[in-house]
Amino acid sequence: METEKRRIAVIYATAQGSTRDIAEFISDELIARGATVELADIDHAPDLSRFDAVVLGSAVHNMDLLPAATQYIRSHTDELLARDVWLFSVGVGPALRGRLGRRVARIVPKHIAATRDSIHPREYQAFAGHYERVGVSLPARILYRLLGGGRYGDLRDWTAIRVWTGDIGRGLRLPHPKSATVQP
Repeated sequence: METEKRRIAVIYATAQGSTRDIAEFISDELIARGATVELADIDHAPDLSRFDAVVLGSAVHNMDLLPAATQYIRSHTDELLARDVWLFSVGVGPALRGRLGRRVARIVPKHIAATRDSIHPREYQAFAGHYERVGVSLPARILYRLLGGGRYGDLRDWTAIRVWTGDIGRGLRLPHPKSATVQP
């Protein structure tokens, strides 16, 4: 007799697409492990009562999750507390290098920490996103450089994302994937 598939909602708030791409990758990895997954942007999030677990991701702007993500979490706190939740954010911090940059990258900004702590996720992980120089102010570029940000472009670490998704799969006791998805 086949056991019932785990039902997982993968919900994301994105500003420029990096978070959506990571959420799609996570969704594909969980499907490969036998889960039933519904992927949705935060404005079209499904009714959580249909799911065993939630993976929730947001881009980071101004050291906080996007307002849509913060509002969603506030509005659905009870539902999120009633199930297994994994939370991730996507910003420039995890891409920082050098001694100072790595130290800064380990700090969870206080607004994100407060939001995270309000729903007690099983795990929170910050990932680097896609960071372009175009449109970034000179002071922000200087700060980025001083903190060890040496490059622009796609800074996502797909191996780290795959490992974290494997942690989710193990936490939900999903079977090992039959074949790994191809990273973007």
